[in-house]
Amino acid sequence: MEIAGDVIIISGIIFMFFGVIGIFKYKSFYPRILLSTKIDTVGTFTIIFGIALKHGFSFFSLKLMLLMVLMIILNPLITHMVARSAYLSEHEKKLPIKDDAEKS
Repeated sequence: MEIAGDVIIISGIIFMFFGVIGIFKYKSFYPRILLSTKIDTVGTFTIIFGIALKHGFSFFSLKLMLLMVLMIILNPLITHMVARSAYLSEHEKKLPIKDDAEKS
């Protein structure tokens, strides 16, 4: 179980690493926030699951599973609230256009 837990933890770290590198591919705010949510949710879920697997079935692993459930529910909800508030405040329209910024 320890080796499987280590493999799952390492795969979660690798997923988060490449996901963070992938954020720089996008220029706009909305694809970046979508990608960061997926990285955070899946990567952290994988790491916490690996830790729970390493420790076996105990009270500690039950607390970790509760944390995972809360994270799966709250992380997309909070990201939706941030993206919606950015949309309602017209965040994209306030940013300078790249061509205009280079000309001046």
